[in-house]
Amino acid sequence: MYRRTLIHAAGVLPLAAVAARTAFAFDGPELYAGEKALYAEAQKEGLCVSFDTGPEWANWKSLFRDFKKRYPEIELTYNDIGSAATVVALEKTRRRPQADTAYYFAASAVDAAKKDLVAPFKPVSFDKLPAVFKEAEGRWFTIHTLNIAFLVNRKLVKNVPTSWADLLKPEFRSSVVYLDPRSTGIGQVLTFAAAYANGGDVDNIKPGTDYLGRLHAAGNVLRVEGTTPYAKFLKGEIPVWISYENDGLKAKYADGMGDAAEVVIPKDASVAAPYAISLVKNGPNPNAGKLWLNFIMSEAGQSLFAQGFVRPAVPGTPLAPDVAARMPPAPQVRPLDVVKASERKAEIDKLWAQAALGR
Repeated sequence: MYRRTLIHAAGVLPLAAVAARTAFAFDGPELYAGEKALYAEAQKEGLCVSFDTGPEWANWKSLFRDFKKRYPEIELTYNDIGSAATVVALEKTRRRPQADTAYYFAASAVDAAKKDLVAPFKPVSFDKLPAVFKEAEGRWFTIHTLNIAFLVNRKLVKNVPTSWADLLKPEFRSSVVYLDPRSTGIGQVLTFAAAYANGGDVDNIKPGTDYLGRLHAAGNVLRVEGTTPYAKFLKGEIPVWISYENDGLKAKYADGMGDAAEVVIPKDASVAAPYAISLVKNGPNPNAGKLWLNFIMSEAGQSLFAQGFVRPAVPGTPLAPDVAARMPPAPQVRPLDVVKASERKAEIDKLWAQAALGR
């Protein structure tokens, strides 16, 4: 998923420029009721600090661009430090918060809420989200998802698998690669997807670990990786990689694999992993933070995520025909309840080691 620890900050406006602000607001209709009034308050702050939104991930660069076009009086600064590190950073600066918003895998959002680092805020479209994709008071809410998929190199595979059952066939001997559930988030999420496909669910993970055990026993697992093998997939070293859909779409449409890459959401079941954002408690620019969060959850913001190969969290987000064709409807995808999923971590570790490694 290529999260980088690179830190970048856009320039902060000098004080003279801040003092010279006017009550200017954009022309035209509002994206939501109260947008112009919120923008007027945000202008008094002039800045929004957005933690963990690296521009090359999930198309944040396009959201930055369009936010700036619509709200030219607000500067955005950001860093890209990773989900767990974001929570650590919020905790270290609790007494003098530096961030206005924080983005992370939803399990980290749950952690931030438990530690009282984030504030309740319900943005536009909040009520449209599934209940498991948000904290009831808005301390975090999902803005996009990553779906488990089979990423297939058609040059190495004769028949493209369309179900978890397909991967057990002898023709896929020494063909399947996936990430270790004990040490990676993707590995844990795909285990839940395998569970759903085999009669289990988020409360019953054993059918998923048993399935992975059968995959190993059949000799169909080429290897289990500890870090993302995206470069190996691009080089043609992996026949079938169980990973997130966006990895395959990026390989196919952005990084040169073209028709050699096939992205399949298994027809029997998949899981949508939620990525969430929060308003930071006592952040320095609360109105600018709210303006940014509302933009992210608006139709304009949500559709930009889809252009970056991740699925918008808000149901019914209108997409351009070419973008929609890359991510067709997939009703078999189940929204992952990260609160329950996080409670199963130790169980996954134990059951997977028994089933896959025999220990």
